[in-house]
Amino acid sequence: MATVVEMSPTSEQSEFVLGTPVNKKTPALKVPSLCSMRYGIAFVTHFCNFTLMAQNSIVSITMVAMVNNTDHPPYLNSSTEQLPAGLSGDQHEASKHLSIKAPVYNWSPQTQGIIFSSVQYGMMLMQGPGGYLAGKIGTKKVVGIALLGTSLLTLCIPLAANLGLVFLLATRAVQGLMQGIGYGGQFALWQKWAPPNERSRLCTIALSGMTLGIFTVLLVGGIISEALGWPFVFYSFGAGGVLCSLLWFILIYDDPVSHPWISGPEREYILSSLNQQFSSEKQPLPIKAMLKSLPLWSMCLCTMTHQWLVNTFVMYTPTYISSVFKVNIRDNGFLSSLPFIVAWVLGILGGQLADFLLSKNFRLITVRKFITLLGNTPPAALIAALPYIQSSYITTIIFLTISCGLCPLCQAGVYINALDIAPRYASILMGTSRGLAHSSAVLVPIVAGFFLNQDAEFGWRNFFFVVFAVHLLGLIIYLVFGKADVQEWAREGKLTRL
Repeated sequence: MATVVEMSPTSEQSEFVLGTPVNKKTPALKVPSLCSMRYGIAFVTHFCNFTLMAQNSIVSITMVAMVNNTDHPPYLNSSTEQLPAGLSGDQHEASKHLSIKAPVYNWSPQTQGIIFSSVQYGMMLMQGPGGYLAGKIGTKKVVGIALLGTSLLTLCIPLAANLGLVFLLATRAVQGLMQGIGYGGQFALWQKWAPPNERSRLCTIALSGMTLGIFTVLLVGGIISEALGWPFVFYSFGAGGVLCSLLWFILIYDDPVSHPWISGPEREYILSSLNQQFSSEKQPLPIKAMLKSLPLWSMCLCTMTHQWLVNTFVMYTPTYISSVFKVNIRDNGFLSSLPFIVAWVLGILGGQLADFLLSKNFRLITVRKFITLLGNTPPAALIAALPYIQSSYITTIIFLTISCGLCPLCQAGVYINALDIAPRYASILMGTSRGLAHSSAVLVPIVAGFFLNQDAEFGWRNFFFVVFAVHLLGLIIYLVFGKADVQEWAREGKLTRL
């Protein structure tokens, strides 16, 4: 698979159109697509995101094993230090098995919510600075160091839990800082590696690693927890992260110019396709104009409200399945992972769909909003319907799978909109918007803990309605105010200052 482009003698001014000669007087060159260095960068970033999200999500499945469901109603996940008598069936056997392998803690639903959210504060705070640092000193260093740091901290989680709740929260808080830098810093790559007509594909390949990470940790985490004990889930993914960080340092370079193994035609193709979007001179951030930009605010708000739903899936799918169907941790891991493997596939296909629509001359803003609509409306409606069909085991799993599976379509929509409206500032804007979006990861467990603790019968229903309402609000704002053309404050020569 290759991209056919025409190279003019002055590639600085060249334009590239897939399959369309630009200058008939110059020879056509085949620039590889899938088997190319830019796609190699996307796949390495895919595994980086896989590692970061897997480490972030481990506690979602291990929490079922770290605490002991006993005498409380299904909507509670409280536990006691000792395994009480009176449990029957699979729950008793699983609890007895887990008690031999690993310690069990007495954490109330509120405490579990604090543990869930402790890693998210750093994620929220550091994605913007991570994007800024990557733009200044390079993505390779910033993301590589962050990936190595969070992997080493993952290895320390079981020890921190044994030392006490304060140590566990502190370790996860620092881990969140490192993960925030890693997430935010990676977006600087696509300023210099992604041609405009391939942005959707490259970005969705990279970002879909997050979904695959959730799927893997939910599937494998349950098996490891039951066989070896929950600490070995942290040990396995922590060690894998160390290896991934070494791979990152070896294979990733900040731009095509500095990469030693990229072909000449591919380098020229990337540089020429981007040469109209960046200037050689340094420009200060037009902060005042950014703060007044409705398209930017609509992008940030829609990203944040979409993350409400995403974080609900990541944090509470195992808990919801456990509370409704009373399954053991191995089966819970399998059922909880099904929606995320579907989401992984559809996330990648969403990027292909977006670029296909663009190749058919659909307007860029139409494509971004259409893909965002598909990734928002059906998932929100399906999750709001869950409490009404929980009597049906199969229907519940189908609704969860479809709802979660459609969510990653937004990776080719609102999530990469900053590359459209302000390509020269995309790194810090994408990092900042994702950082603001992670405020939902802090709020979701707090809101969920409140509803699940206050109302035994309607807790899940009320919580899902709140998620639906928040989700819909952000989507409407984006559909009304979202844009996809380069904003005036992001154009060449616009030196807007504070």
